[in-house]
Amino acid sequence: MTGEFYGRYIDDIFMTWNKSETELKNLLEQANTWYPNVKLEYKISQSSPFLDILLTNNNGILSTAVYHKLAAEPYVVQFLSDHSRHTFVNVIQTTLARA
Repeated sequence: MTGEFYGRYIDDIFMTWNKSETELKNLLEQANTWYPNVKLEYKISQSSPFLDILLTNNNGILSTAVYHKLAAEPYVVQFLSDHSRHTFVNVIQTTLARA
């Protein structure tokens, strides 16, 4: 077992790597030559956000925490708007789930 981890959602990918950083960079640079219209951007660090999670490598132990993007819009829907009533319930439920 390699101990590596991989996650994907739409166009975001997260992975851990147990070989050298040089080998990883070479692989990613090679992958960027496969399709001219697709370019991979990568970040190599001890800590990285992926979706709503902050993943951190603490001396070989992968830990997680809730991550809130700074650019995320606040959950505000004017009560007197023309939105369906279920929209207000969904906003509250989503806010509580992300808290």
